Amino acid sequence: MRYLFAIIILFLSSAPGFGQEAEFSIDKSVHKFPKVDEGAILEHFFTITNTGTSPLIISEYKVSCSCTKAYLPKDPILPKASYKLKVTFDTNGKYYLQDRTIYLKTNTKKETHRLRFKVKVIPKPISG
Repeated sequence: MRYLFAIIILFLSSAPGFGQEAEFSIDKSVHKFPKVDEGAILEHFFTITNTGTSPLIISEYKVSCSCTKAYLPKDPILPKASYKLKVTFDTNGKYYLQDRTIYLKTNTKKETHRLRFKVKVIPKPISG
């Protein structure tokens, strides 16, 4: 009987922790840059807010090209706090419409979140 009582107390004391998790919210998941000449390095800040009840951890990012970089937070994003995620794109060697996707790995229920940006890059004139 004593063990049953201890198990019930343990279960009830940990119940509030069941619903606690980080939640990812983004101000705008797609950014459109104005036209730009090839060779420019573009940067944009996506505002990420933790709307959950536990710290939000963004552990890594994946992109298809090393021309795109994301600067992840060093510390967890606390509940109700925001982080301005800096993303850069080197247009050198890139031409015309560029549509880039950044995948963020997080500790949320969904785990992976997607950000995108688009830009039309005007090629450098061919010198001859």
